[in-house]
Amino acid sequence: MEIFLALGSVLTDPALMGWVLAGAIVGMIAGAIPGLTASAAIAMLLPLTFYMEPISALAFLYVIGKSGRYGGSISAILFNTPGTAASAATQIDGYPLARRGMASKAMKVATISSVIGDFTGDILLIVGVGAIAAIALSLGPPELFAIYFAAFVVIGSVIGKSITRGLASAALGVLINMIGLDPISAKDRFTFGLFDLTNGISLVPLMIGIFVLGEVFSQLEKRHAPVEITQYPTGAEGKARNRLSWAEYRLCMPHVIRSSFIGAFIGVLPGLGSSIAAFVAYGEGKRRAKNPEDWGHGALEGVAAPEAANNAVSGPSMAPLLTLGIPGSTIGAILMGVFLIHGIQIGPTLFITSRELIFSLFACGLIGIAMYGLIGYFGAAWVGRFITMIPVKVLYPIIFLTAFIAAFASRGNLFDVFVMVIAGFGGWLMKKFDFNPAAFIISFVLAGGAEETFRQSLLLSQNGLLIFVTRPVALLFLIIGIAALAFRARTLSQHAKEASLKDA
Repeated sequence: MEIFLALGSVLTDPALMGWVLAGAIVGMIAGAIPGLTASAAIAMLLPLTFYMEPISALAFLYVIGKSGRYGGSISAILFNTPGTAASAATQIDGYPLARRGMASKAMKVATISSVIGDFTGDILLIVGVGAIAAIALSLGPPELFAIYFAAFVVIGSVIGKSITRGLASAALGVLINMIGLDPISAKDRFTFGLFDLTNGISLVPLMIGIFVLGEVFSQLEKRHAPVEITQYPTGAEGKARNRLSWAEYRLCMPHVIRSSFIGAFIGVLPGLGSSIAAFVAYGEGKRRAKNPEDWGHGALEGVAAPEAANNAVSGPSMAPLLTLGIPGSTIGAILMGVFLIHGIQIGPTLFITSRELIFSLFACGLIGIAMYGLIGYFGAAWVGRFITMIPVKVLYPIIFLTAFIAAFASRGNLFDVFVMVIAGFGGWLMKKFDFNPAAFIISFVLAGGAEETFRQSLLLSQNGLLIFVTRPVALLFLIIGIAALAFRARTLSQHAKEASLKDA
């Protein structure tokens, strides 16, 4: 019932609807620009939200994240260049379809599948988040620290190609978070005598540096690489070839439904993200397909499965953020910053103190899905052509300058600009050497809560660290974290053996 009241409230607020529409458009364009990503767009626009109403700020950025996940499919299909990491799975079948003159049909399948997956994820979030919050209210500091521990391990070990580099990225995020004053003793930590470091490192310039400047530096390295743009037929022939019938899409529906639930399940787990969901769904879809030999050569189902899973992650990834204060993705980490900036304390009590705001945010998400679905179905090809009209030598300098303005505007502090530049080089080096920028940022955000709950647990304990073993829920999450690490190590070892056998 609350969601219907929230929908009515949002639909009758023209200003809020305007921000939702702006988020749908900005996210789609940002996701479709190769390398930019929705996270980078949100990081650049974050300072703008300081001057907005809380619900408008949250809705704007939340819808950018949703639309950006879908927008990555446009460049994956048209240019053979994924706009986001998750769109790499869509590229496998999307680009072969484009080369056969069916780019518009592939984008229609991607749009419909994304909308179904996103709606499924959001409905599951709305139905289940209250129960999760109720459970979270019963957890004490030891249980919460164990959840943080499991999140650190999962984020560091599961994302990326290397466990050690992933965990090192997570550890670096924790270390950078510790710069400043000790929260209990108020003594300086890692400030090296610099007054500007006593308040710690600000999240906004750090994220802009990692996601925006780091990407600009990466694109500078690739500036001479040619981008292949597929020209698809126009006129009567083009319309006939790109007309999507119900008979064609009906074959995709079982894959879309299955992939939506796969994406929703993966979305609840902190740190796994949409790229893992997309590839898991693609692999499962191909395994169950009646025509597995067509997958990889232009199967419509091969576009539908990853797109449904990719977007189904969006809603459920908010569940750990809203109920436990643990962001499930980089976009969640940024939204956590918006909550805190506007004085909204996230966690299980959020559904007591700000219940109306949360359901309004859910309503904005549902409306945003419908908006980017309509825009994408009828205008995705136009968005692709618009992006090709912007020269790279113009686009990235504009992004570069905007990043400097955004970093300075966050607090009006020149020191934040220096932080952004250093973080930009750090983000570029992380990508270059296969470290994990997402694990770094999420761990940076989580570190404060983890330290607080760890210290509270020790104050409650009569037996030191044994409190985490004697509390069943805490022990369970510790085991989950260790098991995830062991499973990932075993999987990578198997892949390495298979690769060595193929080489032999």
